[in-house]
Amino acid sequence: MEPALVGRGGASFWQVSTGRAQSPRPSLEADVEADVCIVGAGYTGLWTAWALLEADPDQRVVVVEAQSAGYGASGRNGGWLSGLLPANRAGLAGAGGRAGVVALQRAVIDAVESIGAITAAEGIDCDYHRGGTLAVAVTPGQMDRLRAGVADDRLWGLSDDDVRLLDAESVSARVRVGGAVGGVFKRSCARIQPFKLATGLAAAVERKGAVLYEHSPALSVAPGHVACRAGSVRAPWIVVATEGYSGSLPDRRRRLLPMNSSMIVTRPLPAEAWAAIGWEGAETLMDGGHMYAYLQRTADERIAVGGRGVPYRYGSRTARSAVSGAEVPTAAATVAALEGTLRRMFPQVEPSALRAEQAWSGVLGVARDWCPFVRVETGRRGTGGPGRVGGVGGVVSAGGYVGDGVTTSHVAGRTVADLVLGRDSPLTRMPWVDHRARDWEPEPLRWLGVRAVYGLYRAADRSEGRRPDRAEPSAWARVADLLAGRH
Repeated sequence: MEPALVGRGGASFWQVSTGRAQSPRPSLEADVEADVCIVGAGYTGLWTAWALLEADPDQRVVVVEAQSAGYGASGRNGGWLSGLLPANRAGLAGAGGRAGVVALQRAVIDAVESIGAITAAEGIDCDYHRGGTLAVAVTPGQMDRLRAGVADDRLWGLSDDDVRLLDAESVSARVRVGGAVGGVFKRSCARIQPFKLATGLAAAVERKGAVLYEHSPALSVAPGHVACRAGSVRAPWIVVATEGYSGSLPDRRRRLLPMNSSMIVTRPLPAEAWAAIGWEGAETLMDGGHMYAYLQRTADERIAVGGRGVPYRYGSRTARSAVSGAEVPTAAATVAALEGTLRRMFPQVEPSALRAEQAWSGVLGVARDWCPFVRVETGRRGTGGPGRVGGVGGVVSAGGYVGDGVTTSHVAGRTVADLVLGRDSPLTRMPWVDHRARDWEPEPLRWLGVRAVYGLYRAADRSEGRRPDRAEPSAWARVADLLAGRH
């Protein structure tokens, strides 16, 4: 592996490969006023701005961003515009009942098509291709877990049209994964280039009238006020859309755990490699392990693959150096592990074709109960009173997408907009609204716990790999699930 490939200044392949110089936006260097101030120019913040201005173009919407639009997870993820609901559904049902969870799941599924329509209408070229998603099992144990997942999906309202089991032959007809014994296909997923979506959405909200300030990190958030380095924003409503980077704000370090995920991308594969793999449908793809990998066939004929490398950094740090502020390079061992995943999945391809051309990392937000949320933290929901926004104002936050936020953030942004505008809508009645989880444990318990959980998942995968004919799930995985609080 070429050392220069690891990190490359911290930018993702998606960011580098756009080939377009992004026009720098101004920093906030004065005190300004707005109707709504949004902290964070990732998907959640941008979709919130889009929904607010769609509803009322006269609103004054200001977005402040610590780096640049799409810099964080929105420009670093695997490019899955997926209908997956990233939640412990039984946990959410405790607040909103089964019907509420079913409605939320359907809203996320419907958003896959809605986002495609919006990007087309706004002229956002983000390589959108709706091919569905395929999970592939290579052991009986993995296949049993996939069957159990489908059975659980049925309990929460998903039909045969949404999700179905595949035998080995049906999997191979889509993608020829080495040793596949079966899989699951879910219809509602599209492949995208995530940074193109983020930057295109940023431009769209500016056309609608939003003002974006970049390189303006929020130092504090309080009702009616956001303080940045050289200026501030006063607004009745504040929206905190910082997701995995929330730990940089005072009093939020333990609310969301910044889970690390890493990716590599190959060079464009030759025609003979694609002939051996298949994958003509460009489905998003994942393996069936506990430490699963997620893949896409890119629009320019590469394979991008991601997975958990160093899952968590002590003290809720992100991949930026506390000293220099520069991105911490993706570990060589992580790159090698992801290359190994590709070789195992596609043994029919010359290994040199599956080497990494670029590697990068990012963080995603995880709540203690592994459930996403939209919540009014202070103040109260809008009441539809006078003025351009409803009610008296407050602080609203959204996040905790556990790595499935590309689609979920769209639903969250629309929900936040309805709360701010004082609308009593189906979205504001969803069970994740005002859902609360306890904070993560203090250090060093937090670091030790995450390290133990992912160590157990790795042990479970090794155990299943040594006994591929064994269908029973590994005891290591059951212990990990209990420790993580995922069930």
